[in-house]
Amino acid sequence: MAAVTLNHIVKRYGDHAVIHGIDLEIRDGEFIVFVGPSGCGKSTLLRMIAGLEDISGGELHIAGKLANDIAPAERGLAMVFQSYALYPHMTVYENMAFALSLAGHKKAEVRAAVERAADILQITPLLQRKPKDLSGGQRQRVAIGRAIVRKPQLFLFDEPLSNLDASLRVQMRMELSRLHQALQTTMIYVTHDQVEAMTLGQRIVVFNGGRIEQVGTPHALYNHPATLFVAGFLGAPKMNLLACVAIATDAATVTVRLPGGAVLAVAADGGAVTAGDSLSLGVRAEHIATAGSTGSSGANLVEATVSHVEYLGDMAIVHASVPGVTQTLSIRQAVEGGLAQAGQALRLHFPAHHCLLFDAQGKALPRTPGAPPAPFM
Repeated sequence: MAAVTLNHIVKRYGDHAVIHGIDLEIRDGEFIVFVGPSGCGKSTLLRMIAGLEDISGGELHIAGKLANDIAPAERGLAMVFQSYALYPHMTVYENMAFALSLAGHKKAEVRAAVERAADILQITPLLQRKPKDLSGGQRQRVAIGRAIVRKPQLFLFDEPLSNLDASLRVQMRMELSRLHQALQTTMIYVTHDQVEAMTLGQRIVVFNGGRIEQVGTPHALYNHPATLFVAGFLGAPKMNLLACVAIATDAATVTVRLPGGAVLAVAADGGAVTAGDSLSLGVRAEHIATAGSTGSSGANLVEATVSHVEYLGDMAIVHASVPGVTQTLSIRQAVEGGLAQAGQALRLHFPAHHCLLFDAQGKALPRTPGAPPAPFM
């Protein structure tokens, strides 16, 4: 196993910088996920760790050793790509054994390593098959097995599930989690799929434009996003984000007005906010509740009209429009007791302690006491 330390890592292509001074500590034995949209730099950074891309600036340490100039083959790592890259003329056993045989290991050692990896991945019955006789999920397990036999101190995964269908991706996510539990080896996993990031990572690193937006546990990033970008990127459906204006502030509460005139109180520290400041309000779909029919009274209520409903079996996502607000709200609704219907008028309650506020720079305002519990660390 190996800890990985990145000290102000920079990547440039000519005068164009694509990685802008990344600082990150990856713990020994940790499963960490790099996530972000296409072109954000996550795969480039992974390739720099692997030694497949030169480091333009900064220092990379693997297991306590400066690795900037260490050859890829000598870094003690194994990489699994989106493409399986199996030799079609070889059996599964031969594919997994190839690197060890090429390195001159004894046949008994090679067989023991392959059989151990096959047992971990539950592909022992497949060892004599050719890649053409395997499903996509089985081929990906073979590619992972080829990495396991080398007994690396660090695994790198570059979007390994992108070529699989939805059901296979779910299965492989569970198998990768089980693999990490069995091996307890440091794993760095790159994906653009926020569901993969949330279900696999012990910690998640969210990238945007070659920079780190936030690092934390899935629970922390989902419930306590530090920026507008993180709030809008993680979650399905994504967080509702509405433009608003501060109309009153104190140390415990910021009162805002939506474009349609609705007034909401948010449990946030308003010390750095003044009346008239433009802000963004965020609230998750599961935290918005219906508050009876139109005309009922109460605080933090917003009038809305249902535009359409997505029925998902155990629940539904209700999409509703608010007067003066361009964005459509998403509300998670239980199916018991009947579903909302298109055209139905709703009065929605926005709980003060479940709402977030972001300033004009996209930074989250601190929450005040009484907000949801602190994130897991």
